[in-house]
Amino acid sequence: MSKTNNFVFWSLYIVAWLIFVGLSIEAGGFLVNFFFSLYNPDFVQNLYQKLDLSKMYQESKLVFFRVYGFILAISILKALLFYIVIRLMHKMDLKKPFSTYVAKQILQVSYYTLSIGLLSLIARQVVKNLMHYGFVPDNLNEFWADSQAFILMGAVIYIIAVIFKKGVDIQTENDLTV
Repeated sequence: MSKTNNFVFWSLYIVAWLIFVGLSIEAGGFLVNFFFSLYNPDFVQNLYQKLDLSKMYQESKLVFFRVYGFILAISILKALLFYIVIRLMHKMDLKKPFSTYVAKQILQVSYYTLSIGLLSLIARQVVKNLMHYGFVPDNLNEFWADSQAFILMGAVIYIIAVIFKKGVDIQTENDLTV
């Protein structure tokens, strides 16, 4: 492997770590916001992203838990997705990348990506329906605006995972015949 490719790989590894840390902080911030909105709603405007859904909590607790559940689930899934990417990049051998472990990890990345996209799409539709009843503020669309991108990316990564699995099968077959 050339030095340029090795440099690019390790640069992407560092970027993946930075994204993972950022997404973990975001998920933790939403979790703290959630508990503060339950126990001390007056303090929420000073917290992360000022996500104040206390009016929604007062009007309907079920709607509040549903919407905040979507926000928490999506942010936690995004952090888990990048944790899997970091694990994959850490354990992947660039000299012999076609391994069963790598194929399984890429498949898992595709499942998480597709799950994020589908959950975001469902959340967007639920919130759209709740807006007709006046429950949900307009500032929530930023949390699931990229649902189609995640669905498309999950499908592409799934195709890559299937190709990678076939590559592992071919490599294993070639190793047995030699």
